[in-house]
Amino acid sequence: MTLSPCPPLGDDQWPEPIEDLRSGFAGQLNVYRTMAHNPALLRAWAPLRQHLVKDSALGPQRSEVVILRTGHRLGSRYEWAHHVSRARQLGFTDERIRAIAAMPDGEDGLIVRAVDAIFDQHYIPPELERELAHTIGQEAVFDLIATVGFYSVLGGILMTYDTPVDDAIAAELERNPI
Repeated sequence: MTLSPCPPLGDDQWPEPIEDLRSGFAGQLNVYRTMAHNPALLRAWAPLRQHLVKDSALGPQRSEVVILRTGHRLGSRYEWAHHVSRARQLGFTDERIRAIAAMPDGEDGLIVRAVDAIFDQHYIPPELERELAHTIGQEAVFDLIATVGFYSVLGGILMTYDTPVDDAIAAELERNPI
């Protein structure tokens, strides 16, 4: 096993230019502690993260479907683990979570097909986009596309630098695996 050249930074290694981010979202998770190796990127990332994670037109349930499917398609152990935990907190059953990794029915299936189209074709075909816009709204379609991109970049960072799943999430999934 090789050691990552960019492991999550500890508090004693935290870059001064982004000290203000350490006590917020950035200091809470290994993904952002890894991104802290590039302080300018992490600073620029913060407003988009706020929109997609907290203020998205998708809302929390639909966002989780998008993120879980994206994590699954990427093969990102970190994203999958963290978002299984978050989905459970939002009331998702394990059956629903497992279906998102396969091919669910209904609205979840529509969202999963859109995520898959972005991975497979690099865009959402017009007929699928119309169905999505009718079902979730046009702004939510934009946020779906942006969420897939956002989490694809995160997944690339996480897998490139072999970022470990945060201890609390790893322990939770060990106690209650999906």
